[in-house]
Amino acid sequence: MPIEYYDAPDVKALAERIVERLSFGHVDVSRVFCFRSRGTTSRRTVARIHGLSKLWQRALHVKAGYLIEVISERYDKLSQSDKERVVIHELLHIPAGFKGGFRPHRGYINQRIVDRFHEEFKKSGEFTS
Repeated sequence: MPIEYYDAPDVKALAERIVERLSFGHVDVSRVFCFRSRGTTSRRTVARIHGLSKLWQRALHVKAGYLIEVISERYDKLSQSDKERVVIHELLHIPAGFKGGFRPHRGYINQRIVDRFHEEFKKSGEFTS
């Protein structure tokens, strides 16, 4: 069965909230696209991020962009808190230059870093009167 892809406006809205609340100013959310896939044979992957390489940007005459793909069979079963962590994790792969490349896990992304950003994200959504 081939993999099917669908727009994921819920993931896009979450990514926009995360970028705004965590002040990820280097992320141009207008150039971040979100899709949900169904039918992958991957066993453990919950989400992936794809970048548009410099060569593709040049060939297509477009600016850099990123695509967050969530694997429906796993992502959709997560709690809201875990969905937030997954999207934070994927956004952390986008480097400061926003040019189509990626930040590696080593030194930039691990559970402790994701949890720290998630705590900051939760606190930023609290309103005090």
